[in-house]
Amino acid sequence: ELKEEFTRILTANNPHAPQNIIRYSFKERAYKPISYVDQMAIHFSLNGNMILKDSDEGRRQSIRLSTAAEKAPVETSAVTSEETEIKDEESTGDTQAAGDEEAEGSGTAEVAEAAEAEEPPRPRAKEQKLANQFNFIERASRTLNNPMRERACQSEPTPCKNFSATANQWEIYDAYVEELQKMERSKEKEKTKVQIAKREEEKKKGRNLTSLESQSDDITKISKAAKIMERMVNQNTFDDIAQDFKYFEDASDEYRDQQGTLLPLWKFQYDKTKRLAVTAISWNPKYKDLFAVGYGSYDFMKQGQGMLLLYTMKNPSFPEYVFSSESGIMCLDFHNDHPYLMAVGFYDGNVAIYNVKKATSQPSYRSSAKSGKHTEPVWQVKWQKDDMDNNLNFFSVSSDGRIVSWTLVKNELVHTDVIKLSVEGTTMQGPEGLQLQTLGCGTSFDFHKKIDYLFLVGTEEGKIYKCSKYYSSQFLDVFEAHHMAVDSVSWNPYHLKVFISCSSDWTVKIWDHTIKTPMFIYDLNSAVGDVAWSPYSSTVFAAVTTDGKAHVFDLSINKYEALCTQLVVAKKKNKITHIQFNPVYPVVIIGDEQGHVTSLKLSPNLRRMPKEKKGQEVKKGPEVEIAKLDKLLNLVREPESKA
Repeated sequence: ELKEEFTRILTANNPHAPQNIIRYSFKERAYKPISYVDQMAIHFSLNGNMILKDSDEGRRQSIRLSTAAEKAPVETSAVTSEETEIKDEESTGDTQAAGDEEAEGSGTAEVAEAAEAEEPPRPRAKEQKLANQFNFIERASRTLNNPMRERACQSEPTPCKNFSATANQWEIYDAYVEELQKMERSKEKEKTKVQIAKREEEKKKGRNLTSLESQSDDITKISKAAKIMERMVNQNTFDDIAQDFKYFEDASDEYRDQQGTLLPLWKFQYDKTKRLAVTAISWNPKYKDLFAVGYGSYDFMKQGQGMLLLYTMKNPSFPEYVFSSESGIMCLDFHNDHPYLMAVGFYDGNVAIYNVKKATSQPSYRSSAKSGKHTEPVWQVKWQKDDMDNNLNFFSVSSDGRIVSWTLVKNELVHTDVIKLSVEGTTMQGPEGLQLQTLGCGTSFDFHKKIDYLFLVGTEEGKIYKCSKYYSSQFLDVFEAHHMAVDSVSWNPYHLKVFISCSSDWTVKIWDHTIKTPMFIYDLNSAVGDVAWSPYSSTVFAAVTTDGKAHVFDLSINKYEALCTQLVVAKKKNKITHIQFNPVYPVVIIGDEQGHVTSLKLSPNLRRMPKEKKGQEVKKGPEVEIAKLDKLLNLVREPESKA
C-alpha cells in the first residue's frame, strides 16, 4: 500500500474560482456570462516600506523622529504641574465654602477670576502625522455607455373601402343553392375523367398481356429453332476456329523433333463470372461437346456467391444453362448413367444435386446442418454406383477430415461417414482421460476404375491414403507423397496399378500403388494446380501450373521432359486452376482465376499413335495401352530389383 503511487496533475487553474459568473451588460442591457475568470489566488501580500538612511526622505524621517523625542518630556512635565494646580484650587475652594457660607455668590466669582488670572497659557501639542505604511491609492473611473438609438419606420396605410349591404333570407338561400350546384358539377366532371382514365389503362393492360402471352408462346414454339440459329450464327462468326478444330493438323510437328504445341480455340467467358475463379471443370459423359464449369474463389478472405455454368463448343458466346448459388462452388461431377444430374460441393461445406432438366436455378437436393454437412470446404465429389436399393449415391471429401457417402433416399440426402483421416502420432490427452485426435485435411480423392471399394485420398499434409469403403477405422496404405498439399490424385484409366498426383510443392509424381516410392517425379518449377490423364493413351498426361503454363507429357516418347510447355494465360496476376481432356476430341479445356475457360487443340505429336508396319495390323485397345505403360514401369523397377 505504501508503494502505491497516486498521480496528481497540477494545473494553473484555480479550483475555487467561479465558472459561471454573470454580470449585467449596460451595452446590451442584459445579463451575460463572463468568459474570462481570473484564476490568480493571492495567499499573502506585503508591500515593504524600507527607506535608505542616506536618501533625502531617510534624512527627513530621522530629523522628524528626533524632534518628536525631544518634545515628549516637556509635554509630560507641563501635564503634571497642571494637575497639581487644579488640586490646590479645589482645596482652597472647599475652605472658602466652609468659612464663608453666607456670601456665596460674590465669593465664588472672585475666586474664579483669580484662578483664571493665575493659570499660565497651555502649550498645544502638535498632531503627529502617521507615515503611510501601505502604498495604496484609490482610483476610480467610469466609461461612458454608448447611447441607445431607436429606429422606427412607418408604412403607408392600406387602402380601405366602406361596403354596406342589406342581406335578407332569400338572398342567403339563393347563395347556398348556387354553391351546391357548382359542387355537383365539379364532381360529375371528375367522375367522367376517372372513367376515361380507367378505360385507357384497361386497354393498355389488355394489349400488354396479349403481347406477353403471345411472345412467351412464340418463344416456346421456336426455342429449338432459335437455338439452332444462334449456333449457326456463332459458327459463322467463329468459322476459322471451327475449321481449325475440325480439320487443322499442324504440319510443322514433323520438323519439331517430337515436340508438340497447343492451338488456342474458343474462349468461354460470361459477364457475371468475371470476378470468380474457375474451381471445377467436368465433361458431360453423354454429350461430348458439353461441359460444366464451377465458379467460386480459392481466397478464403474473398468468399461470395458461386455460379455453375454449362457450355457447349457449338455456342462459345453464351452458356447453355446458368445456376447461381449463395456459396462458392468448389467441385462438381456428372453422373455417368444420368448425364442431366450433377453433384456439387460448396465452400460452406454443403453438397447439392442439380438437375439440368428442371428450369429452376436452385438445386433439386441440398444438404444442411441438420443432415450432417461438412464443416469445411468440400474439395471433391464423385458419383458412385447405385446402392442395393437402387438409390443414387456419391462421395465427398472435405478439409474437416471426413469422407462422406451421400445417398438420395425419398428426396432427401442421407449421409454416412465412410472414413475419418486421422493423422498418426497426433493423439493428445484431453480432459478426463479423453483421447483427442487431430484429423487430416482431405483435398482430393479418386475411386479405382475396376476395384469398386478401393480409393485414394490426398491431404493437405502431403500424404496420400489408400482406403477401402469397408474399413472405416484403418487405411490400407499411406504414401509420404509430397511436402505440401496434394492438389489432385487420379488413377490411370488403363493401368490398374498406376496413379498420378500433383502438389503445390512444384512436383508431379507417378506411382504404383503396390510400391511406396514414386516411379516418376517431374519438377515443373511452379505450384501445380491440376493434373489429368488423357483418355486416348495410358502414357499421356497434362498438368497446369500457377505461372500460367500448361505441360503435356508422353512417357512413351520422352520420360524426362514435357513434349509441350506452353503459356496459356498471359497476365501475371492470373493463374491456371484446372485442366480436363475431352473424352473424344483432341481438345483440352483450361480454367483460370479470372473466370475464363480456354479450349486448346493438341497437335499431332501430342497424340501420336503407334505407326503401322507393312503387312501388320496395328493393335489397339486397353491391352496395348497397359503393355505400353508396363514396359516403362519395368524399366524403372528393374534397377531396384537388381539392387
